[in-house]
Amino acid sequence: MGLFDFFKKKPDREYDPLNIRVVHLRENFMLDYDMKTWMVAEMYEYDWGENYFTYEYKLDSGDDTIFLSVDEDDELEITVARKIKLSSIEEDIELSVKQTGKPPKKLTYKGKAYFRDTENAGFYRNVKDSFDDAIEFMSWDYYDEAEELNLCIEQWGKNEFEASFGKLAEEFQFTNIIPANI
Repeated sequence: MGLFDFFKKKPDREYDPLNIRVVHLRENFMLDYDMKTWMVAEMYEYDWGENYFTYEYKLDSGDDTIFLSVDEDDELEITVARKIKLSSIEEDIELSVKQTGKPPKKLTYKGKAYFRDTENAGFYRNVKDSFDDAIEFMSWDYYDEAEELNLCIEQWGKNEFEASFGKLAEEFQFTNIIPANI
């Protein structure tokens, strides 16, 4: 270890191999969810400022892909989502952002209403990439009335938008977590 290696960011998400939780996931870990076995294909870090980070995992089961978002702030919040077409949302998100700087307060997806809850600016990066490669973006989270289903709108640059639809999950739904380096 060199002198300057001491000052590099150290992993703060170490785990006990006998008690691996969803917050400990890394690339190539395996886990069971929703009666399927999934592999962590990629891991992403979201930097929201003030030393607050959340993580997202691209999970692949061989015939399906989902995204698992893990937010360990005051309490653990887990969302399982799939990318959707922006055009599948009834409201014109791009026009609203151009006119007002934000998407509408209410969105409709598959006949169900979702209400804007949070607006966040941050930086995104694949954990394989350097911190200098992080990309700035905006995101807006919407929830249904029961606060069980989630729509997320992301803006990348001035004119690029993405959407995802998901549901909140509980940690106990993720079982048999196996690290990649057994």
